[in-house]
Amino acid sequence: MPRGGKRGHKGRGKQFSNPDEIDRQMKAQKELEENPNAVKEASGDSDDESSSDDDSDLKKRSGVEGLIEIENPNRVSQKSKKVAEVDVSAPRELSRREREEIEKQKSKERYMKLHLEGKTELARADLARLAIIKKQREDAAKKRDDLKKDKDDDTKVKR
Repeated sequence: MPRGGKRGHKGRGKQFSNPDEIDRQMKAQKELEENPNAVKEASGDSDDESSSDDDSDLKKRSGVEGLIEIENPNRVSQKSKKVAEVDVSAPRELSRREREEIEKQKSKERYMKLHLEGKTELARADLARLAIIKKQREDAAKKRDDLKKDKDDDTKVKR
């Protein structure tokens, strides 16, 4: 395996850059670095009316778009809004997750309200269990009282 990066495809000829092309690119880059505004000014001096058309043509010609005209109904172009146009007071639409979270909180609050009123099945079961325990404790307390009374009576009789 050769070192240094990807392999070339077998049978395909190697492409070498033309030295004239390299020189031309280097000169153009130096000019851009020295005078970045010069290129913009030069294009603006030729025709003021056609400059806006050229800008839109450059957008259309990039990539395959210049060759094939495509109208995509799903494509949404991003348009920047001015600060004056933005309506802050308008109600913002909630995302699906936010809506679901709000619904979940509301349903939880409704359930807790019904639970405290004793209208849910779980609350009824809890109340029934508490009633049984309360009755058992009352019975146990009654037995203790009876046993104490019996002991007191027995001790009084023996004296």
